[in-house]
Amino acid sequence: MKPTILASVVALALMGCSENQTAQQTQQVTASAEQTTAPSTEQNQTETARLNAWFEEKYEEGIMRSPIQLAFLGRKERQGEIDQMSEAALEENLAFTRKNLEELKTSFDYNKLTDDAKISYDVWVHQAEAELAGDEFRYNGYVFEQMNAVQTFFPTLLISFHNVENKGDMDNFINRLKETGRALEQLIEGSKKAAKEGVRPPYFAFEEVIKSSQAIITGAPFDDGEDSSIWSATKTKIAGLVEKEEIDQATADALTSQAKDYLLTYFKPAYEKVIAWQKEDQVNASQQAQGVSALPNGVAYYNERLANQTTTSLTADEIHEIGLKEVARLRKEMIAAKDAFGFEGSLAEYFVFLRDTKDDERLYYPNTDEGRQGYIDDATAAIDNIKSMLPDYFGILPKADMVVKRVEPFREQDGAAQHYYPSTPDGSRPGTYYAHLSDMTAMPKRELEVIAYHEGLPGHHMQIAIAQELEGVPTFRTQAGFTAYIEGWALYTEWLAKQMPGTYQDPLSEFGRLGSEMWRAIRLVLDTGLHAKGWTEQQAVDYFKENSAITEEQARSEVRRYLVLPGQATSYKIGMLKIQELLAKAQSELGDKFDYRDFHDVILGGGAVPLSVLERIVDNWIAESKA
Repeated sequence: MKPTILASVVALALMGCSENQTAQQTQQVTASAEQTTAPSTEQNQTETARLNAWFEEKYEEGIMRSPIQLAFLGRKERQGEIDQMSEAALEENLAFTRKNLEELKTSFDYNKLTDDAKISYDVWVHQAEAELAGDEFRYNGYVFEQMNAVQTFFPTLLISFHNVENKGDMDNFINRLKETGRALEQLIEGSKKAAKEGVRPPYFAFEEVIKSSQAIITGAPFDDGEDSSIWSATKTKIAGLVEKEEIDQATADALTSQAKDYLLTYFKPAYEKVIAWQKEDQVNASQQAQGVSALPNGVAYYNERLANQTTTSLTADEIHEIGLKEVARLRKEMIAAKDAFGFEGSLAEYFVFLRDTKDDERLYYPNTDEGRQGYIDDATAAIDNIKSMLPDYFGILPKADMVVKRVEPFREQDGAAQHYYPSTPDGSRPGTYYAHLSDMTAMPKRELEVIAYHEGLPGHHMQIAIAQELEGVPTFRTQAGFTAYIEGWALYTEWLAKQMPGTYQDPLSEFGRLGSEMWRAIRLVLDTGLHAKGWTEQQAVDYFKENSAITEEQARSEVRRYLVLPGQATSYKIGMLKIQELLAKAQSELGDKFDYRDFHDVILGGGAVPLSVLERIVDNWIAESKA
């Protein structure tokens, strides 16, 4: 899972403002803009150059509005700030989007653009109109929950993404401790407004928010315990400046004192307010988790989420049926992998064997520090192995490196999903595949390889790093985020890796690959079941265990993820199926002319786009290749 950068988290935290909308919107934009008279090539180039210059100007204006986006991009402008998260700031951002959208539509002639410029135009309009349309559901999204976990983002930003190279950087770091307090208080206000509308997450989400918030302010300097993660990072960054002789010890002592003061004066009280608010409102939450359709305006909100996340017009019923068919297909393939492993019992018995045999070294790493390091080492080796084969399948390769790390203690959860944080566009910070390793019995060996491919190479890191490093498209497209494309690509690459030599060499790893795809098929059934068909949390957990080797803890963690992120989980399989469909079309129509490298460069060479736009791009490439 790729978590949204806080520009997106801000929108979600401010009551559900969406980034993307339906595929029909993009098609409508194109249809309404097209004219019958084709312009000359010279007109194409002139209008396209003017449009691309406009995109660059507006993109730069946009990111300068967000200190957090700047930090994720490795830039230092506004380094001492954190985004405003008030409702007034949301209104200001919406006004900015409206103004730019109107300017785009009135200032450029769509018919005078090149084909690629038309795609850029459509993507921009798609994103802007989706953001504006999502405002109808301003109070439907959950501000505090365990998945996007906005409460844990701020220390993550400071520890992992605030680079300190000189005293000014450290001053900015310390000011961000103060800014964190302000941002959290604004988020609390947003949460209170949603609660007044009758929208609050399930009971379990409150528990996780309280737990993670308390963990952040546990330890020195907040109490007499060992250093908290944020305090340890603060001291390490200051010590690094002393070591590089950027500052002397007296300055280091002054910075340390100021940081401690801000942590105790602004940072800690804000987290205490989060905890107090969560405890106050938790009594109003239902002990029995419900899908969002049970909440005010919930049915419309869920339909919007499905369209937003899949970038298709598929209904909840249609997605549910696709899921049921995929589950049935994958069960048959899992039986074949089970038989190859040599297990003579039924598939259900094999699930139990894999789930419950915790002491078999073939199945699990030891639940020790040595076992955790073994997981990191083996995941790194799997990624390193596949690097050597990438040139046979891709023409464009990422410049930025990637690393595998354990999730920081303050946000680590037993059995929670692994995830990826992107590299910087200039490659100065590598992409990071984060693994939750607090409970190794929730990290079976059979899943190591497939997860490494999904989160690392040729999955998220491959796609996101290449997108950020693209030079032939407007900059905003290098940062575009369409979940069905991004997660669909990562799931597709789990399957693609099987086509590469030296992967999934034993039946257990192959079963892990099938199990991963099965998870995504199950998600189609469960997300729609929970949010559109009235399924209970336990009903969803039971279905998960009936069709996979997942543990009870993992199944419940997954189901609770779907409950607080409606629609998101459907994007993986829908996106994968579309890319596989386009691959099959290209192979069929191009025959001997087909080359994986060309196909993948077409898929990755324009950044993330809605699935309808991706199909248009591939169809154009097929036509050009045949010609």
